[in-house]
Amino acid sequence: MTDKERKIDNEFEVLSPWAEADPVPLRGISPRLADLTDKKIGLFMNTKRAAPLALKSVEAHLKERYPSLATTWYQNSEVNTPEVKTKNRAKFEEWVKGVDGVVLAVGD
Repeated sequence: MTDKERKIDNEFEVLSPWAEADPVPLRGISPRLADLTDKKIGLFMNTKRAAPLALKSVEAHLKERYPSLATTWYQNSEVNTPEVKTKNRAKFEEWVKGVDGVVLAVGD
């Protein structure tokens, strides 16, 4: 084998997993709350067993930092189904209207 052939055997092409695409700026669906004082925060959990544990911890930290903060809980009614596509859509929409912000936990 020649030196030139050895050099070719030791080369490889590195490809990026990122596609070339027009960048879309990230933005939330709602503006962030400037302050949580006197706010009502919804704690939304899925049906996985770790979700309530995670939200209880979040709730404790929030109430420690913002003593006047109120919380309300909501658990989705069907596994892997957006709540707006279930029979509880009206109940869910009413819950959402009653909060200033939402923290969502998926307990996987």
